Amino acid sequence: MTEGNFVDYVKIHATSGNGGSGSAHLHREKFIEKGGPDGGDGGRGGHIIVKGNKNLWTLLHLKFKKHSRAGHGGNGSKSRSTGHDGQDEYIEVPLGTTLKDTETDRVIFEITEDGQEFIVAEGGMGGRGNWHFKSSTNQTPRYAQPGIDGCEVQLTLELKVLADVGLVGYPNVGKSTLLAAITAAKPKIANYEFTTLKPNLGIVQYRDFRSFVMADIPGIIEGAAEGKGIGHRFLRHIERNSTLLFMIPADADSISGQYDILLHELQKYNPEMLDKSRLIAISKSDMLDEELKAELAEELDRELPIPYMFISSVAQQGLVELKDALWKMLNEE
Repeated sequence: MTEGNFVDYVKIHATSGNGGSGSAHLHREKFIEKGGPDGGDGGRGGHIIVKGNKNLWTLLHLKFKKHSRAGHGGNGSKSRSTGHDGQDEYIEVPLGTTLKDTETDRVIFEITEDGQEFIVAEGGMGGRGNWHFKSSTNQTPRYAQPGIDGCEVQLTLELKVLADVGLVGYPNVGKSTLLAAITAAKPKIANYEFTTLKPNLGIVQYRDFRSFVMADIPGIIEGAAEGKGIGHRFLRHIERNSTLLFMIPADADSISGQYDILLHELQKYNPEMLDKSRLIAISKSDMLDEELKAELAEELDRELPIPYMFISSVAQQGLVELKDALWKMLNEE
C-alpha cells in the first residue's frame, strides 16, 4: 500500500431517514357504509450503520464521501397496511476504527471485529395510523401521527492500525529498512528524517507457515505527545500493538537515554502503553566490530531494564534471532 492510499482519518455527515406518516384512511366497501378507521402505520426511517470489514485496511474509500444518507420510511395506507422501512445505509470500515462525535470529540464506539455493527444515527419512527386512536367515544378519528424526523450526526472516523508488533523510534533509525528486510512491504526509504509519513504494514513470515503483522510508524521525537513533529497524529496506531519494538541506532549518543525519551512520550500519550511487551533492537550494528559490541553490551546490561538485540537490516545480521524473540513474546501467556 502506497503512502497516498493510506487514509486513517475522515469526517462524515450522517443523516438517518425520516419515519413515514400514518394513514388517516376510513374503510369503504360495497354494502359497508361506515367501515371505520383502517389507516396503517408509517415505516421507520433508515439507520446509518457502521460495519467492520476485515478486508479493508484504510479509510480511503470514504475520503471523498463526506455525506451518508439513509432512505425515508414509506407512509401507511388503507387496510392497516404499514409503510415500508427506509433503506439502511452501511458505512464499512477496517477493524480498529474508532467512532467519535466530531463536535464533542467523545468516543462513541470502536469497531474491532469482522461484521460488527453499530447504529450511529437511528432512523425516525413511523407515525401511527388512525385505527390506533379509535375508541367508544371517538369511533371515526380522522387524524394520524406524522413520522418522526431522522437525526443528523457529525462523525469522525479514526483508524488505529491493528498489528502484532509496532516499530517505535526516532526518525531515520532504520524502521522502514527493517520492515522491507523481513516482510514483502516496500516502504519509502531515504536518508532524511520523516521519510515515513504514513504507517506501513508488513506480514512477517515465520517458521511452519506461521506469520505476524508488523507496523512501521512515523518517527517519534521528544515532545511528540504535545504535538511536535508528526508523532502526535500517529501515536494512536501503537495503541493496538501487543508488542513494541524500539529501534535505536548503534551510533546514538545514548541508547538508554533515547529509550527513556521514547518511553516517556508513550507514557504521556497513554500510560497503558507501558503494559505492553517491549524489546530493543540496536540497528545499524554492522558498524560495530566485536570488541565495540562487547563494550556496548556491558554498558547496556547495566542501563537498560528490558531485553535488547543487535541487528543490521542491510547486512542481514540478527534478523532470524529477532523474529524468534518477537514470536516468543507474542505467544507468551
